[in-house]
Amino acid sequence: MRVFSGIQPTGDIHIGNYLGAMKNWVEIQKKNECIFCIVDLHALTVPYRPEALQKLILEKTIAYLAAGIEPEKSIIFVQSQVKEHTELTWLLSTVTPIGDLLRMTQYKEKSKRFKNAANAGLLNYPVLMAADILLYQTELVPVGKDQQQHVELARTIARRFNQKFGQTFKEPRVLLSKFGAKIMSLQNPRKKMSKTDDPKSYISLFDEPEIIKNKIMTAVTDPGKEIKYNPGKQPGISNLLLIYSLFTKKEIKDVEKEFKGRGYAELKKSLAKILITFLEPFRKKKKELLAREVYTGEILNQGAERARIIARSTMTDVRKKMGLI
Repeated sequence: MRVFSGIQPTGDIHIGNYLGAMKNWVEIQKKNECIFCIVDLHALTVPYRPEALQKLILEKTIAYLAAGIEPEKSIIFVQSQVKEHTELTWLLSTVTPIGDLLRMTQYKEKSKRFKNAANAGLLNYPVLMAADILLYQTELVPVGKDQQQHVELARTIARRFNQKFGQTFKEPRVLLSKFGAKIMSLQNPRKKMSKTDDPKSYISLFDEPEIIKNKIMTAVTDPGKEIKYNPGKQPGISNLLLIYSLFTKKEIKDVEKEFKGRGYAELKKSLAKILITFLEPFRKKKKELLAREVYTGEILNQGAERARIIARSTMTDVRKKMGLI
């Protein structure tokens, strides 16, 4: 099956992103035709620093590679380097009712958050995402729950276009991430871990050992001493138990037994060691790739060329169906 997924070049990639997305992508690429995109055009819809954008794109490329995405098996490229994304966005916008866009949850949230910087791009974000997906005749889109509504809209847009102009696009299916929505902030364990929050609230894939240790040791816990998984009453310690479980592949009940009668500090010290060891290959790979920027750039160039071949084929059909040729 053809799979498409994208990641914005903003913020650090953290362990929640890895568990909820990248880890799954590495497995998916083994049996599917995967296209992984750094969606830099999406990042322009909220305030950003232009002078930092290229560095962030490089960092996200390194994150893909360090996590195990293989350019020999998967296409890795930068969205803005394939102009068909923006062309298809405009064409799809002509069959997308404004009401559909105004109902999008993320638009409502972000337009409030960036009240003084809300723009038309923020409103049209889901149309661009639909173009990203439909351009490659995607069959499967692995996303978190926060993006599910956008993929459903992409399905609706594809269906509407097909009804109006004839069969053109496949209707993509959602593949929901298993763990991404469950990993919570280290500083506010009732809130999902986010790369846009205080850096103390998440563990980056590339954090140095001392930073990891400090973040875990200062993670918010709960009143009491019992190490028990109870997200409702003990969200802090429950979050640490979940992270411990996912990175050791142990059942949470077994982790509870392991730390029965022991204090929070012991759990934290043990978890810090586990994360430091697990993330060591990521830190090593990043240092290696930073010293090989030409190699990394070539991966993106080759990926863009492979993506263009598919995109041009789709756009030839779209233009013909819409009477543009």
